[in-house]
Amino acid sequence: MALCLRWSAMSALVDAFARLQPGRRVHGISAVLLPYMREGEIDWQSFEAHLWRTRQAGLDVAVNMDTGFVDLLSEAERDAVLATTRRILGSGTAFYAGAFSDGGGTIESYHRAIAAIETRGGTPVIIQSRAMHGMGAADKAALYASICARCETALAFELGPMFAPHGEIWDDETFLRLLEIPNLQGSKHSSLDRNVELRRLAARDRKRADFRIYTGNDLAIDMVVYGSDYLLGLSTFAPEKFAARDAALAGGSMTFLTLNDALQHLGNVGFRIPVAAYKHAAAQYLHLTGALPSDAVHPRALQRPGSDRILLLDCAVRLGDIDDPERTYRERVVPYL
Repeated sequence: MALCLRWSAMSALVDAFARLQPGRRVHGISAVLLPYMREGEIDWQSFEAHLWRTRQAGLDVAVNMDTGFVDLLSEAERDAVLATTRRILGSGTAFYAGAFSDGGGTIESYHRAIAAIETRGGTPVIIQSRAMHGMGAADKAALYASICARCETALAFELGPMFAPHGEIWDDETFLRLLEIPNLQGSKHSSLDRNVELRRLAARDRKRADFRIYTGNDLAIDMVVYGSDYLLGLSTFAPEKFAARDAALAGGSMTFLTLNDALQHLGNVGFRIPVAAYKHAAAQYLHLTGALPSDAVHPRALQRPGSDRILLLDCAVRLGDIDDPERTYRERVVPYL
């Protein structure tokens, strides 16, 4: 038995190395943080600026995702996010948006959410609901097919429960069945387990090569060299650095390794347990680097201690996002300790 397990692990390792794809062009989508003001209201001005910054960096944007507190927003707030996104990006610019069900996971509530996105020219990202938990693979795939029936194209969001209680990681049979839905063009995979993601990639290659796997593994952002694209919350911390990393990979530059290592250090800090508090880490980092006027998040969101700013300062220095570390430490770290 032990020999079989060792052989299985070795085989998986060999398969992983065989997947390495240096020089590939990555489709990068950033799950954009929705900033807040201290009073608990959405900071629309900062959201608009951060949205534009992300797009100008060269990344596609995704709104109303987990990074945008989608499960904590009202339907009216989600609709306002969509309207703002379309206005800031301008007509014709692609964007992605979470389709969240307020109606207990009913097909009708998903169709309403999808219609609101497609009306603005966005691509829906179907977010899981608790009603999907415990369903068999065939029934779950049939539900996704019904949800997608009115979509021209969509992504499916596979979210680990460490991010939010409505998320779950599919079993392998469910994933294979989802590959059969023609208007699902891909899925965002957020298990934080590269082994599961490698299985997804292998299954995709065997059954439907045009299906895109967008890694949501903020603890293994190098999945892009194994064949994944990305839709990451981590990229909202430093969108320009992600764009530079992607360009370095496509150009075969060793700068890819340097930037990827520094960004991964940031991911390891920001996505520590409790993982869902990463959104506050993003707000802290953006405030620390001068991109946001405060580090406020949704009033019901998990928060990090102020002392995390010491770690985030080190991350920002490594990435070159701070010009004067000593001054930043005095003004934007010490007052929060």
